[in-house]
Amino acid sequence: MTGRAATREEKLAAIALWVLAFVALWSTEAAVGFTRDESVYFAAAEGYASWFRLLVRAPAQAFTDDAIVRAWDYNHEHPVLMKTLFGLSHLLFHDGLGLRSATAFRLPAFAMAALVPALCFLLGSALYGRTAGWFAALSFLLVPRQYFNAELACFDMPVAAMWLLVMYCFWRALEDTRWGVLCGVAFGLAIATKHNALFLPFVLTPFALWRAWTASEGIPEARVRLVRFVGLFASVAVLYGLLFVFLGGGAAFQKKFLLLSPHTLFFVGLAVGCVWLLRDLRPVSLPVTRALVPVAAMAVLGPVLFYLHWPYLWHAPVDRTAWYLAFHATHNHYAWFYLGTLMRGPPFPLTYVVVKTALTVPTSLFAPMVTGFIALVGRALLSLSARTRDWVRMPTATDALVGVNAVTSILVISHPQVPHFGGVKHWFPSMPFLGILAGAAVARGCFALWELLKTRRPSLPSFAVTVPVFALLLVPALLGLVRVFPYGTAAYSELAGGLPGAATLGMQRQFWSSHVTGVLPWINEHAKPGARVYLHEVNGFSFRDYQRNGMLRTDVRAVNSPFDADIVAYQYHQEFREHEFLTWQAFGTRTPVTGLYLDETPQVIVYQRPE
Repeated sequence: MTGRAATREEKLAAIALWVLAFVALWSTEAAVGFTRDESVYFAAAEGYASWFRLLVRAPAQAFTDDAIVRAWDYNHEHPVLMKTLFGLSHLLFHDGLGLRSATAFRLPAFAMAALVPALCFLLGSALYGRTAGWFAALSFLLVPRQYFNAELACFDMPVAAMWLLVMYCFWRALEDTRWGVLCGVAFGLAIATKHNALFLPFVLTPFALWRAWTASEGIPEARVRLVRFVGLFASVAVLYGLLFVFLGGGAAFQKKFLLLSPHTLFFVGLAVGCVWLLRDLRPVSLPVTRALVPVAAMAVLGPVLFYLHWPYLWHAPVDRTAWYLAFHATHNHYAWFYLGTLMRGPPFPLTYVVVKTALTVPTSLFAPMVTGFIALVGRALLSLSARTRDWVRMPTATDALVGVNAVTSILVISHPQVPHFGGVKHWFPSMPFLGILAGAAVARGCFALWELLKTRRPSLPSFAVTVPVFALLLVPALLGLVRVFPYGTAAYSELAGGLPGAATLGMQRQFWSSHVTGVLPWINEHAKPGARVYLHEVNGFSFRDYQRNGMLRTDVRAVNSPFDADIVAYQYHQEFREHEFLTWQAFGTRTPVTGLYLDETPQVIVYQRPE
């Protein structure tokens, strides 16, 4: 389990992959509609950008809590790293340089999403060879739902990129102590991106402790210092627990958490203790030190960076952080259509995440993912027995690290009490690691085929096998992506039978309202001047964004009911069927005038009030 540095050629390839992904996303984003969440983030980003204007104009006023709350209170259920970048990008590229408004917001999201192929290549190449790295990198954005989400100024793809970056820094830290500090910085930025990243220490810390334990074998001085390091964390945890009990529970514990309080003193003690213990450990055993630095860095730098990145926390960090955590711990359950069942609340099906992944990831990519993961698990099981251990290569700790990261997000969302909605975006952090395992499986297959063919043609180059295999697996995914673009939330795989098959199975047709772009040209052409338009599932912010980005006529007016509308665009949702029935009642007709149909499957249906 060592983290080797990338070669010069690998670094150049990673940069090229980042540029390719960024350019591809930028060049195609104009066709992608605005999801409900995205337009909310647009509005929040503009508010945050206004605070930076105030900061330049009146710094003293900007740092007051009143000014901060005015600018940062909106959408404070999410951290603000990405929304801040969206706002600053809009300030620079739209307000300053005249770039299209939505594009200016989305540029930071493209930059973050483009990190995933680059990091997949670096990590995959280092672990399983460049063939595996190239496959993992090239395949990631060919998954239609992943490409769609990469186009959006949202958080799901950025947090997947940050999760991958934290893991890469953690792995590199095993060879270079500086990467351990970077792991802490990356973790702070990850939790500043989205709350998913809070699970990362629970994933990485066991590997760090195992690495430190094995590296300290035969070095009693190092083993003693390792125990002290673990004891420091355990002691601080016990002290916090006793303080919680002594103060009488959560409300009092939260109220007493001040700058000058035992709570803060314990954290400062943890930080100082980590630095002192690691400096004492370094001369005794550098490998043990390198294993523990990421743990200390995440524990200390993570909370500090999270606090610093979010002005809304500056004057009331404990209360506002507690509200944020409580919001996500008790998140709403949204209705969701799955295999003919309208799921409105828990318990949700245990197999949901696996089935949904199988039905949405192109089959030519899903198959090697399954093959790569099963091969890893199979090697681990066979290596447990002395009778079968010689049959396989025993998985390394790094193999286990990749495997655990591949399933963590999937297992979290699979819990029957966790809200199940949003398609596949909530377990995106697992997908790069599944892609790396798929790359490993493809690389092994290519090598075995090449070895077989070389018995007949000894001069056959390896790329003569790799290129056709890559084409066989990647081209179907590319065709599927092009076929469904820009309506990514409707993408279903060959296992589902495509969109018609998924509709027959009783799966969610689409969501997030972005498909309305398919009927906006008709509305622009046929709506009378000043027409009242009800775009079902499109919120007021999205309506405004369609107009200010030139996608919807500025004279039409948004209304909130079919009874007030001249035109209704109904987004086909099983849980909202009554909206279509209300439209029939309001308009006195059941005949649509147009619609968006993908492979003859209705997505958006448009009705016009008869004159």
